[in-house]
Amino acid sequence: MARAGNEAEVLCLGETMSLVAPATPVPLEEAPAFTLSAGGAESNVAVHLASLGHHVRWASRLGDDPLGRRVVASLAGAGVDTGLVEMRSEAPTGVYFKDPGPDGTRVHYYRAGSAASTMDLDFLADDVIDAAGVLHISGITPALSEGCDRLIRRLLTRPRRAPISFDVNHRPALWSARQAAPVLAELAQLADVVFVGLDEAATLWGVKTADDVRELLDSPVTVVVKDGAEAAYALGERRTVVPAPAVEVVEPVGAGDAFAAGFLSGVLRGEDDERCLRRGHLLAAHSLRSTEDHTAPPDAESLARWLALDEEQWGALRFDGSE
Repeated sequence: MARAGNEAEVLCLGETMSLVAPATPVPLEEAPAFTLSAGGAESNVAVHLASLGHHVRWASRLGDDPLGRRVVASLAGAGVDTGLVEMRSEAPTGVYFKDPGPDGTRVHYYRAGSAASTMDLDFLADDVIDAAGVLHISGITPALSEGCDRLIRRLLTRPRRAPISFDVNHRPALWSARQAAPVLAELAQLADVVFVGLDEAATLWGVKTADDVRELLDSPVTVVVKDGAEAAYALGERRTVVPAPAVEVVEPVGAGDAFAAGFLSGVLRGEDDERCLRRGHLLAAHSLRSTEDHTAPPDAESLARWLALDEEQWGALRFDGSE
C-alpha cells in the first residue's frame, strides 16, 4: 500500500487545535506551569504513523494566527506532510485545555467557529483523496458543523480507490449520545475499518460485548473494539483478541489515537490482525504514560522484541517505568 512521491500511505483529515496541558499531571487550576502543543485525534494518528516511518499527510483548516502557524510547524517538525492545510484569516484556531484529576482527565474546548469548522463538500479534490493508500477520519468532524458533516458523508459515499479508516470518537462536549448515536452508527457502517471503545459503544448503542458491536456494525471489513485495560478485538473474517499489557497510567487522553496508529501501521505492513492489535497496544501503552497527546514511539529494537513475545510472555508484559 506504500505510495511514492507526493502520494501518502495515509491521509488523515480533521481538526487540530492548540493544546494547553499542565506540565505535570495535576489539576488545571493548581498547575504552576503548562505546555503548549498541537492536539487533534486525526493529526495525533498522523504524528504516530510518521514517527513509525510512514509517509502521512494531514488535511485541515487552521486560523492564520500564531497558534495556527505553531500547529503547522509542530506537525511538520514531527514528519507529517502539511501541504494540504489551508490557513484562514477569517476564523481562529481552536484551543483546548487538559484538566487531569484523580477520577480521570477532563477536557475543556474553545473551538466554536474555528477555521476547521468551515470545511465543506468542496474541501479536498478527488485526485488528492484517491492518491492516499488509506484515508483516516473520525466521528469528531461531522459534529463540528453542517458543512463538516457534509464533507464526511461525501468522503464515505463517493466511489473510492482507497479504504477508509473511521474512529467513532464520540465527544459528549460536541453532541449528546442521543444525538450522536444514529449518525455515528450510519457513518461507521460506510467505512472499511472502524475503531470504537467498548464503553463508548455501550453509551451510544447500549451494547454489552465486542460481538454485539460487530453485530450492529456488520458492513465494515474490520471492526476494532477496544475494551480499556482488558483487551482489544479485531472482528472481521476472523475473531482475534489480544489482551492489553499492564500500564501505570499517567494520563489517558490520546491513547485511542495511538492505538489506531499502531493498528494501521500493522495493516500497512501487511501483518495479521494479532500483530496489528499488538502494535496498537504498544503505542497506546506509551501514550498512557505521558500528559502529551502524542509521544515518541518505542524504539525499533524494543518494538520488535515485544511483538515477538509468545502468548505467555505477552500476558506478563508491564509498562510501569521499568520497561
